[in-house]
This record gives sequence, C-alpha cells and structure tokens, in this order.
Amino acid sequence: MDTTKTPAPNAAEADTTPVDLEKTETAQDAATEAGADAELDAATDTGSDLADAGLDDDFAEDPADDEQPSHVGSAAFAIVSAGLSVVALSGSWVAGIVSERASVAARLELSQAADANAQIAAQFVDPWHTTAMVNGVFSALALIIATFVLALPAFSTPERILPTWVRSVSWAGIGLGALGVLLFVLMYFDLLLAVPKAGAA
Repeated sequence: MDTTKTPAPNAAEADTTPVDLEKTETAQDAATEAGADAELDAATDTGSDLADAGLDDDFAEDPADDEQPSHVGSAAFAIVSAGLSVVALSGSWVAGIVSERASVAARLELSQAADANAQIAAQFVDPWHTTAMVNGVFSALALIIATFVLALPAFSTPERILPTWVRSVSWAGIGLGALGVLLFVLMYFDLLLAVPKAGAA
C-alpha cells in the first residue's frame, strides 16, 4: 500500500493566497497614505498661498497709508501769514529802522531857511509814511500767503482737505492782512490822521 500523499492540485494556490492578500493590503495602505500625503501637501500649499496673499495685501495697503497727504507745509504757511499780519499791525523793528533812516535823510535835505511845515514833514510825516509802507508790505504778504493756503486744495486731488485749525488760522491771516492793508492806505495818504500844520507867524 502506497502511503505517499500527493499534494492537492489547489495546494499551491492555497499557499499563495495569503501572500497575495498581504500584498494587496500593503498596496492599498500605501495608496491611502500617498493620497493622504497629497491632500496634506495640497492643503499646506493652499494655506501658504493664502498667507502669502494676505501678506501681499498687507504690503499693498501700507503704501496707501503712507500716501496720505501731509499738511505740514500748509500749516506752516498759515502760521506765517498770521504772524506777518500781527507784526504788520503791532509794528516791527524793520519798520522802526526804515522810519529812522527816512527821518535822518529828510533832515539832511532841509535847508536852514526851511519853514516849520517843511520841518514837520521831514521829522514826522515822511517817517510815518515809511512805517505805513513797510507795514502795508507785511500785510499784503500775509494776505497773499493765507489766500494761497486756502486755495491750494482746489489745485490738488479731491481727497485733499485742510484741517479745520489750518483753515481757521488762514482766515485769521486774511482778516488781519486785509485790516493792515486798509490801515496802510489810510495812513499813507493821510486819510486817518491829518498832517499837522504850523500856524502863520
């Protein structure tokens, strides 16, 4: 009796089937991990792009903030105009020096036989007119500068609006400058104060 067992025909297939299942499961796991890695990379790239876009937007907004119009020049000119107006009305050392010079020059031109009215004109009237002229120049400069400050936004971008205090100071310069010009006209042409006259001897 032959006791040798012959292998079943399906024995090889039975032996290889577990190996094939393990390979299949390994391949599926690798594919799953690859898909997860691809999704993670895509999400990371998307987040990086969004972050870069946000940074780009921030950098794009910074120059816009820096481009806000500056009012330093307008404010400085407004203050200068108001200061010139005050100086024109209160008097300045420039007007005093010019007045003294006019007085000395008029006295040097007087002759010894000059009458009293000529002496009054040389000692008082000419210096008064000179002082009025200097103050009138200061007032006119203040008026021109203040008008320029108020008219400047009309020649620039529509978004440029002067601060309230700058406009207030400019209007004050215009008012005081106009008053100074009016006083100059009245004093220079002797309309405010009449020139004293000496009585007949």
